[in-house]
Amino acid sequence: MNATKRPGRLGVLFLGGAKRVAMARMFRKAADARGLECDIYGYELSRRCALACEATEIFEGLRWSDDAVYADLDRVVCENDIDIVVPFVDGAVGVAAEYARHRATVPVFSPTGDRAVSELMFDKVEAAAFFESKYLPIPATYHYSDSVGKLIAKPRRGSASKGIVLIDSEDDLSRLDDSEYLIQERIDRREEITVDCYVGVHSGLAVAVSPRVRRDVAGGEVVDTITVYNSAAVELVKRTLEAAELRGAVTVQLIRDLDNGRLMIMEINPRLGGGAVASVHAGVDLPGLIIDDCLETDFAMQYPVAGVETLRYLDDVVFYPDKQ
Repeated sequence: MNATKRPGRLGVLFLGGAKRVAMARMFRKAADARGLECDIYGYELSRRCALACEATEIFEGLRWSDDAVYADLDRVVCENDIDIVVPFVDGAVGVAAEYARHRATVPVFSPTGDRAVSELMFDKVEAAAFFESKYLPIPATYHYSDSVGKLIAKPRRGSASKGIVLIDSEDDLSRLDDSEYLIQERIDRREEITVDCYVGVHSGLAVAVSPRVRRDVAGGEVVDTITVYNSAAVELVKRTLEAAELRGAVTVQLIRDLDNGRLMIMEINPRLGGGAVASVHAGVDLPGLIIDDCLETDFAMQYPVAGVETLRYLDDVVFYPDKQ
């Protein structure tokens, strides 16, 4: 199926991609390399966002939990000849998957997998149980029959490291509603590895697995990251992607215990990560893979160059009172 509705032109809609200016430019570059003109659109709660400096238009949309969001998305897609819908925040992933597969009135592609599998990954308790059932390595999950050592409690549906609680005693533990947290062993001496991946929606083949290390984070987003060569991380991630039958853009967070070398899964976000531009700079053309998957064009395995460091800096986007 050639999803492009107008020859030579591609319409891409970012869901919750308000800050993804660099990624928008990368989509345009990837489209241009394929002889396509690319229009980028955004679907946000406010039209005044950073993406506006690069987008053809920003649409003021509904919340992901609103039942009317599918009809509203369909209006935007149909009126603007959208070919690809890309989610950038957790709440948009299930919406994009559901819309592209079951709610759209015209053919549209989304680099997402099964909605149920995707949303399972956003519940840390359910995801940990799933990983254990597939014999995938994760930090030891705490059970109330265990003795209390150094523990970490993560909100089961949290993101961006918000709401994390460090536990050192039974008193610390007693203050928590354990049903709302995933409680695991705390690994203080650790290295965290982020892996940007792409699994063909049509083929099911993992064609990109790109590890990088976050050197600095601000406001829950990476601002300094460097690609690395780590064959053990690549093999673990490939096993995980296959076991979970994930599709499309996937970000896998790993943790390595520096005291004993254990490499484990920390969490999975079934979408493009905020720092995925680093992998693109390192040679893994994630926007190009999404476009090729949409157009059902053959693509080969892509390998990143190790040692590519990407720094993020602040810039200004100005909206004047007489401008929308």
